[in-house]
Amino acid sequence: MGPRTRKAVAALGVLAFLTFYVWLAVTIGDHVPDLWWAKAVYFAVVGTAWGLPILPLIGWAERGGRRDGA
Repeated sequence: MGPRTRKAVAALGVLAFLTFYVWLAVTIGDHVPDLWWAKAVYFAVVGTAWGLPILPLIGWAERGGRRDGA
């Protein structure tokens, strides 16, 4: 797979993941107690945690899917 194709696949993967992630975060956020600090903590954690599953996909797109780091 060429680099342009790999990056396009990764971009579509990121968009699909983020669509699902935002839907899930908001749905679960509706069940967080209606306290300002609870909502602030929940959305601060959820707002930064999305990057963890995305990093391997971005790394794959940039290095060509090789695991040797070269």
